[in-house]
Amino acid sequence: MKERTVSVRGGMFQADVREYGSDAAPPLLFLHGSSGLLDGSYLDALGERYHVVAPLHPGFGASTGLDAVDDIVDLAIYYYDLLDELGIESAHVVGHSLGGMLAAEVAALDPHRVRRLVLANAIGLWRDDAPVLDYFSTDMRALQAAVWSDPESELVKSRLPDMSDMEAFAATMYESLQSLSAAAKFVWPIPDKGLKKRLHRIAAPTLILWGEDDGLVPPVYAEEFRSRIRDARVAILRRCAHMPMLEQPDEWVSAVVEFLAEGS
Repeated sequence: MKERTVSVRGGMFQADVREYGSDAAPPLLFLHGSSGLLDGSYLDALGERYHVVAPLHPGFGASTGLDAVDDIVDLAIYYYDLLDELGIESAHVVGHSLGGMLAAEVAALDPHRVRRLVLANAIGLWRDDAPVLDYFSTDMRALQAAVWSDPESELVKSRLPDMSDMEAFAATMYESLQSLSAAAKFVWPIPDKGLKKRLHRIAAPTLILWGEDDGLVPPVYAEEFRSRIRDARVAILRRCAHMPMLEQPDEWVSAVVEFLAEGS
């Protein structure tokens, strides 16, 4: 992995960009969720076949310029400018959760920029009979139960902040609050910002990938997305919830790679 800062719109934004794989490989834009860019083997694995570009959104980590973005449509347009700075005319786009909502907007607003699209546990739609969990106000125990298939697993325990080092714990909590504050600008109070009116514009073949135990965004939303996108299919992964790329990384990566390879 290499990390660099990319200036966008003459310095209005400074994007913290992580890259995996060879620059000569086909480009893949990965758009992260509300928790930021989560560490895991999945990006390295995708980097074995693709040039993975994984920016932190404005307001997340060291990326700046959140004040210059008004809404999710603004954020999608910002990503066209970032791709231009990187010299990427079009790319495969994979988005998780908030990043899935954003990926769908990127693909809908300018269909020519997206080759193939993967929406993983995406937010962006709303059903009164299956509301998306309000993860800004839900207590930690209930949120953990919604996000993970097995909240008591060693994986989940390993990702909890280490309270024996209070300085590191404070830094982790600050970063988490910073990420949630930035995410709220695009999804609060509910993550329905009109995406349903634009999904019909998506021309890219689309894989809608979901964890069967997702308690944050119920799996019924997979079919909601599929029904609104002209060339879409659904794959449901077992034994995982809202973080399938962490709970079942091999299956998640295989599903993404096999789908993207169909367009080669």
